[in-house]
Amino acid sequence: MAATRPQLARKRKALGYSQERFAETLDVDRSTVARWERGETEPQPHIRPKLAQLLKLTTAELETLFVPQPTGNDPVMATPQAGMAISTSPAVSWTYLDVSDVDEMNRREFLQILSITGTLVALPPIGSDQEAGYGAGPFAADLDRYSQVNAHLWQSFSLARTKSAVYPMVREHLSALIGAFERTRTEAEHKGLCTATADLLQLAGEIFFDSNRYTEAAHCYTLAASAAREAGTHDLWACALTRQAFISLYERQFARAVPLLNAASELAKRGDHGLSTRHWVAVVQAEAFASLGDVDSCNRALDLAGEIHSLRGQVHNGGWLRFDGSRLAEERGTCYTRLGRPDLAEEALAEALNQPLSPRRRASVLTDLAILGVQQRDSDRLLFYAGEALSVAQQNGSGYVGRKLRELQGRLEPLKADRRISALSSQIASLPAIPS
Repeated sequence: MAATRPQLARKRKALGYSQERFAETLDVDRSTVARWERGETEPQPHIRPKLAQLLKLTTAELETLFVPQPTGNDPVMATPQAGMAISTSPAVSWTYLDVSDVDEMNRREFLQILSITGTLVALPPIGSDQEAGYGAGPFAADLDRYSQVNAHLWQSFSLARTKSAVYPMVREHLSALIGAFERTRTEAEHKGLCTATADLLQLAGEIFFDSNRYTEAAHCYTLAASAAREAGTHDLWACALTRQAFISLYERQFARAVPLLNAASELAKRGDHGLSTRHWVAVVQAEAFASLGDVDSCNRALDLAGEIHSLRGQVHNGGWLRFDGSRLAEERGTCYTRLGRPDLAEEALAEALNQPLSPRRRASVLTDLAILGVQQRDSDRLLFYAGEALSVAQQNGSGYVGRKLRELQGRLEPLKADRRISALSSQIASLPAIPS
C-alpha cells in the first residue's frame, strides 16, 4: 500500500482547509494535494515557501510534514514530480534520502548526474543570440524562478539543524536545471542557467562537506567553478574555489589550499567591489597561513578581511556569499589558536561567544577554547569547553563540528594521564566515523 503523510493532512484540516480550498489557495490541482498527502509526490521547491506560509510553519518545520508513514508492509515509495528528477532505482525513496544514502545506494548515480551537468555546462547553446534576446522570452522567467528556488534552499540549509535534511530538495532542483539546459537557445540563456547551476552546486557541496563527504563535495565545487567560469561571474567563481580550498584545510593539506585561494583572490578583484567576496577569501587565506605558521601573511590577510567594515549597503546575498564581517572575531581566534598565541586567541574567542551564533559556529568557538586549554595545560577549562562542543556534535551530527573535535583529540595525548581527559578522548572517538 502507498505511504501517507497524516501530519500534512492533519495540519491542513486543523487550519480549516478542505483539499479543494487548500489547492485553490496554492494555485495547484486538488489531485496534487491528494498525492502529497498520500506520499506519492512532493511539492516542488518553488511552492514550498508559500506552502509554509499557508500552514503557518517555518521552512524547517514544513519539512517534517513530508516524512511518510507506511500503511502496509510494502516498501515506501516517493515519486518525484514529472520533469523535476532523473529516474532512480525503484528501491530508493528520495523522501528518505539523506547524504549518507548517497554513498550506500546512489553515490555512483549522483556522480553520474554531476558528469552530465558538467557536459551540459560545457556545451554551447543550440541557437544564437540573434534568435532571441535574454529577458524577452519565457526562459527568462524560468531563470528568475530557479534563482528564487536557490535562495529558498540556502535559507532552508541555514535554518536546518541537520544540514543533510535539505539534500533531497537540492538533488531534485538540480535535476530540473539539467532538463532546462536542453531548452537554452542563446548564449545569454546558457550563461544564466550556468549561474543558477554554479549557485546550487555550491550548496550541494556544503551539504556534503558538513557530512564529511569530501569526495562528493570536491566534485560539486569543481563543477560549480566550471559553471561560474562559463557564466563569467567572477564572484561566484571565486567562492567555488574558496570552498574547494576548505577541503584541503580540513584534510590538513594546508599548502595545497594556498594556490586555490590565490586564484580566488585574483578573481575576486575582478568581481563586484560592493560585495564581500575578497574579504571572505582573505579570511580563509588567513586560516591557511596560520596553519602554515606564516604570521605576517596571516596578519595581512586578517587586515584585508577587516576592511569589510568600510563597505556600504548589502555586501552579501545570503546564499553562496554569506560573509558579513560578523565572524571576524571567531576567525581571528582560530588563526591565533593555530599560531600558538593563546593571549590573542582568548580575547577574540571571548568576543565571538558574546555574539549570536548558530549551534555549529558556537561549537567551533568552544572547540578552539578547548584547544587553548590544552596549550595552557588547564584541564578544567579544556573539559568544560570540549564538553559543550561535544554536546552540540552529538545533537546535530555535524561533520564540521566532529572534524574540529577530532583536531582537538589529536592534541590530548600528553594529558591522558587524567582519567577525565582519557574519557573525553573516548567520547570524541565514538562520534560517527569520517568517510575516507
